[in-house]
Amino acid sequence: MKYDFAQVQSLLPLVVRSRLPILIRGPHGIGKSEIAKELNTKIASYLEPDEKKRAKRFGSKDYVYPIVERRASQMPDAGDLMGLPQLDGQTTSFLPMKWFWQACQEACILFFDEVDRGVQDVRQALFELTDSRKLAGHHLHKDTIIIACVNGGQGDNAYTVGDMDPAELSRWVIFDVAPSHDDFCAYAKGKINGIIWDFLKQNPAMLEHKGEFEPNKVYPCRRSWFRLDKTLSEAPAEYMDSNIVGLTLLSNTFVGHETAIAFADFVKNYAKQVSVEDVIVKGEFKHAKKLEINQHMALIDKFENHELFKNDLIQDHAENLARYLLLVQPELAMKIWEVVTRV
Repeated sequence: MKYDFAQVQSLLPLVVRSRLPILIRGPHGIGKSEIAKELNTKIASYLEPDEKKRAKRFGSKDYVYPIVERRASQMPDAGDLMGLPQLDGQTTSFLPMKWFWQACQEACILFFDEVDRGVQDVRQALFELTDSRKLAGHHLHKDTIIIACVNGGQGDNAYTVGDMDPAELSRWVIFDVAPSHDDFCAYAKGKINGIIWDFLKQNPAMLEHKGEFEPNKVYPCRRSWFRLDKTLSEAPAEYMDSNIVGLTLLSNTFVGHETAIAFADFVKNYAKQVSVEDVIVKGEFKHAKKLEINQHMALIDKFENHELFKNDLIQDHAENLARYLLLVQPELAMKIWEVVTRV
């Protein structure tokens, strides 16, 4: 069974309270690690809902969990987990690694990435940690939470990872994630360039590749769109409008040839798209009548954060909204009503 991010978020409070280790499996670039990194502000409230008790327990009612991150793929042997031996009288004991000692001394998220890319010795050493919350006699803090992410378990051979056997899997609470297009749009809104967001909202198939991967070919994924956005944010403000060739070449390096061409074409014609002002303020419906359903949906989504809808509409604007309601299909009219009444 696959879970979208909304379902994962709804179940995490229960799992966190159990202190059981959490394993998130899914394709690359979908935001698996973001679950762990956004969870750090919520765990304390999951464990202790009462603010006064939470402040006493964690030192603050708004306690933010530190994230102690380790990449299993970069641990060459079990010693990177177990620590180093030291003389203890006539015997030896293990000195814990500094990062593990932190997880034993304070409440934190102990985040392991790429577990199924780690060597077998490291994964075997994790058995004790995920099963008994201790290593070499050192116990995790009672409120430390273990989270791991892997690409494996997808039912194909797209990733160079090791299989996790039943004994290994039984030590984790496993979420196989397949975030929806709506998950992405909700998360990315306001965090990514508005034109990129509009393009992906109107073109769901361009968000990420589905199906088989050809070797060495560049494909779009959620991560690559955010990286393209980061690069474009460093460009001059007019770059996207004035340098379509350059935009195509740049986008190609992040999302691949076919997607880059489609995105550049979208940007080239972006100014011709119907705006909220065209419909609500100017009452111009000539171009709106030609819009496809996904383009109407993109326009309606813009209503939600638009200044016009933060206060009561003046009569002319309300009449234009009513005309637009009559123009679209009934299901779109319902969507408009939901959006404008919510804001």
